[in-house]
Amino acid sequence: MQWRGRRQSSNVEDRRGISGKGIAVGGGLLGIIIVVVNLLMGGDGQQLPIPNTVSTPLSAEEQARQDSLAEFVKVVLAETEDVWHEVFQKSGSGYQEPKLVLFNGSVQSSCGFAESATGPFYCPGDNNVYIDLSFYQELQDRFKAGGDFAMAYVIAHEVGHHVQNLLGKTREMAQLRQRLSAEEYNRYSVKLELQADFYAGLWAHYVQGKGLLEAGDIEEALRAAHAIGDDRLQMEAQGYVVPEAFTHGTSEERMYWFRRGFETGDPRQGDTFSDPRL
Repeated sequence: MQWRGRRQSSNVEDRRGISGKGIAVGGGLLGIIIVVVNLLMGGDGQQLPIPNTVSTPLSAEEQARQDSLAEFVKVVLAETEDVWHEVFQKSGSGYQEPKLVLFNGSVQSSCGFAESATGPFYCPGDNNVYIDLSFYQELQDRFKAGGDFAMAYVIAHEVGHHVQNLLGKTREMAQLRQRLSAEEYNRYSVKLELQADFYAGLWAHYVQGKGLLEAGDIEEALRAAHAIGDDRLQMEAQGYVVPEAFTHGTSEERMYWFRRGFETGDPRQGDTFSDPRL
């Protein structure tokens, strides 16, 4: 992605280097859904138990690498702002920009505490996206999905959850969680995550229209989507797949919905909740 020299978002709060306490609560939005539901139903995330953690200081080389990555993230966030302002304006409404919080080690949000192992996530309680920049290295080393646009896809996916929050989907999910069994609810969480993938692809469609994509960018995003599919992660972790436990969608589904958003650029094509195949 051609990003150097472009506008950087001012909606970034840098908490790197701030040590604290944390609790690993799973990955992404659905990984912290219990905390989110508690928050939306009037609970207090601050009351959760908080074990002590230790933040490891970064070397000078790693600090420089992360600072460069932070600049990239700020540009990507700025591009999501521009795109979603345009999309919302076309629909006759306004877009409320989220804030992106950079951290390392652990972080506190309105949805509770999380460690780096949680992975990037969106908290609807404060409209913030949270990301530890070390996840870029994890994409490359663990998931074999390197490249700057793989990271851009991750950010655009989490911003997609913010879009869902603005459109009321997050609250609908919290209400469903109170009524459905775990298995039934998982089906809806898959639809939610795949719609966020669609929104990430839609964002990439607009970025391509600006002439900012480079050769291989979309392939990087698709590799990342494939790498974090439920079936692949389950097979890697336990050697077999349990579809009833899916929360984010299979590798093929995640790639399909990202590609659909990218190819159509039409928000109306992203209604995963009405797709009978899911």
